[in-house]
Amino acid sequence: MSEKTIIQKDFYRESGKWLSTGEIWAKCINPNLHYVYLLRKCQQHSKKSVFGIFWRFVLRHHQIKYGFQIYPETQIGEGFYLGHWGTVVINPKVKIGKNCNIMQGVTIAQANRGKHEGVPEIGNEVWIGTNAVIVGKIKVGNNVLIAPNVYLNTDVPDNSVVVGNPAQIISKLNATEDYINYKV
Repeated sequence: MSEKTIIQKDFYRESGKWLSTGEIWAKCINPNLHYVYLLRKCQQHSKKSVFGIFWRFVLRHHQIKYGFQIYPETQIGEGFYLGHWGTVVINPKVKIGKNCNIMQGVTIAQANRGKHEGVPEIGNEVWIGTNAVIVGKIKVGNNVLIAPNVYLNTDVPDNSVVVGNPAQIISKLNATEDYINYKV
């Protein structure tokens, strides 16, 4: 089997099927998948190259159109999945691991002061629920489920569920089981 592209791996997460280029384009009718496609095209090219400038211009247009504010500088692992169309804001300095799901209304932001000044680092296989806010120089471990409407500004260990506001961390071995499908 040939090596799969990062775009194919991202789209695999949606259906569990390896898609051809034509099938990927057909799926781009969905705003969330279309945006991931454009984001990855930007990340494939140097910022100052002709293709890089072109794809960044196209991405900027679709940031406004769809409400996603995720920049090409953001380090995002393969198997990235935006669950729904809706406002998502991610600071360009954030690092996100493999097989992560982000739902609508999520903000992953920088803290500009205090003991957690900086940006979050998100591990592998993290599911982030609707309207969650993750702020500051914190580390979110692997296999973590962040429930909807959580405000998180503290480190989270591997194999955890985060609920409530203020955030409460509950240890759970299979935290993202049945939440993250079709891992790459």
